[in-house]
Amino acid sequence: MGDIILETRDLTKYYGGVHALEGADFILRKGEHVAIMGDNGAGKSTFVRQITGVEQRTRGEIIFDGHPVHFDGPLDARRAGIETVFQTLALADHLDVPDNLFLGREKTMLDWLGPFRLLDYKSMRQDTMAALEKTGVKIPNIRNTIQNMSGGQRQCVAIARTATFHSKLTIMDEPTAALGVQETAQVENIIRTLKEAGEPLILISHNMRQVMDLCDRIVVFRRGRICANLDITGGDVTGEDVVAYITGAKTQDEYADAAA
Repeated sequence: MGDIILETRDLTKYYGGVHALEGADFILRKGEHVAIMGDNGAGKSTFVRQITGVEQRTRGEIIFDGHPVHFDGPLDARRAGIETVFQTLALADHLDVPDNLFLGREKTMLDWLGPFRLLDYKSMRQDTMAALEKTGVKIPNIRNTIQNMSGGQRQCVAIARTATFHSKLTIMDEPTAALGVQETAQVENIIRTLKEAGEPLILISHNMRQVMDLCDRIVVFRRGRICANLDITGGDVTGEDVVAYITGAKTQDEYADAAA
């Protein structure tokens, strides 16, 4: 258990009569980068929403950093050390870049004033510039509000926020789906930086090339169940193999029920 950062046991989510996630047993080790793949509606995002407290699980257990956890919401997960880039980005459109990066963990000054302390805008702007430089994200004007930015710029702000603060686990849900070639390269460099720093990552992606280049293992979901757990570090697993598991043409023996 010492090297395991996240484990789920029998993680299940029902929406009325719809079984969106059924019996997901999953392990992520410290420093490991794991991709979650599957067709639309396979249960990938549902799985992440249970881990991060966006939704409450129907049953099952989540063990994070050696302890059973129950998050009431994403802020609880963030406080525990889980940083997430959701498909919806979770940005405040009317705020600028520094305010979004430090949303929920604002820097203050004159703390001796108690509830009347002031926000330290200068320090947050300086740290924002340093964070953008560190992650390679280029934003022409950080005082610009999010609502006036392109989709690619918004995505990069969300990813920079995740990579800025030290976390025990980073989760990215389709982080490059709406990005161009240059912005995608920036995001992939951030992921490599996390790998070099030994920070574990869960990456949800449909981009086979990206997954093969950046991850150690692929966990395939199909119809709400895990149907394959593939070590791709040895080069024996091909993209065609992964597609076969996603479509149900192949399944590993221990997950045979998932392909039914």
